[in-house]
Amino acid sequence: MVDQIEAVPRTPPTDRRALAAHKAAQLYYMQDMTMEAIAAELAVSRSSVSRLLSHARDIGIVDIRITSPLEGGVSLERELRSRFRVAAHVVPMPASVSEIERLERVAITAARLLTQFVDSNMTVGIAWGSTLSAISRHLPAKELHDVTVVQLNGAGNVQTTGIEYASEIMQRFGAAFGARVQQFPVPAFFDDPATREAMWRERSTRRVLEMQARMDLAVFGVGSPAADVPSRVYAGGYLDRADYTSLAEDRAIGDVATVFFRADGSWRDIRLNARTTGPGLDRLRRVPRRICIAAGVHKAASLRAAMAAGLVTDVVMDQGLAREVVELG
Repeated sequence: MVDQIEAVPRTPPTDRRALAAHKAAQLYYMQDMTMEAIAAELAVSRSSVSRLLSHARDIGIVDIRITSPLEGGVSLERELRSRFRVAAHVVPMPASVSEIERLERVAITAARLLTQFVDSNMTVGIAWGSTLSAISRHLPAKELHDVTVVQLNGAGNVQTTGIEYASEIMQRFGAAFGARVQQFPVPAFFDDPATREAMWRERSTRRVLEMQARMDLAVFGVGSPAADVPSRVYAGGYLDRADYTSLAEDRAIGDVATVFFRADGSWRDIRLNARTTGPGLDRLRRVPRRICIAAGVHKAASLRAAMAAGLVTDVVMDQGLAREVVELG
């Protein structure tokens, strides 16, 4: 019985039919698209889609998992691996899709891939945000034991505690993997760095920090103030005008779990980081597997910086974003 689907080319696809079969397999198995939707996207009939999927199985394209079959997709993955030493998963899609649909397609693929990475006896760190929320809605169930899911950063601000929002994401991850869920009920940013230092000495907070220090896997998006689908930290009232001014003066280009960094990967002297509740990037780099999920070309600069800084071991992104990152050099 096959539990998972993967498109692994046994031989390089060289003819047009093989390439079309690869694409149909990606859309059907990894993006949950119907045959009707695939037919519309490929401009073929529904029966042609059925034949393409059969052809994919017959020639050994469909086996255990799906990798990018498109001409260009594979080369982008190889280029990203060569430049940044990351395992890249490029999600194919036409440039005409909306940013909302782009995020959904990337989230569906990431959710499927996460079931391969999460295993029993693991501690998994989860950030919150628009991308992780989308992923959490598509997670397939996987029966595991002794898994702990721990929240990476606080979610409260002056408008809300953030507990309900973050809890919904965490509970979906917990339900998918049968995991214990540990929330982090602190603000996203303290008003005063001294408050954070005092809070970090509390035993209840230290317990969560110690869980984070034992993480086997961390899952996060990458924030960018220029994204068409804004990261929640930029759109949810977490930052005021003074914060934006401070980030601009410190040349911050993006964030991971509300910890900001520059294009060169530096982060320690960015002033807002003294008040954040996200894990320091040095600590994050010690996590054995660090999976970043991103959608939209406007995240190219921040994603490239995160990969260049060694924050990422695995990345899931749409094809347009992958191309933009490669073109940035």
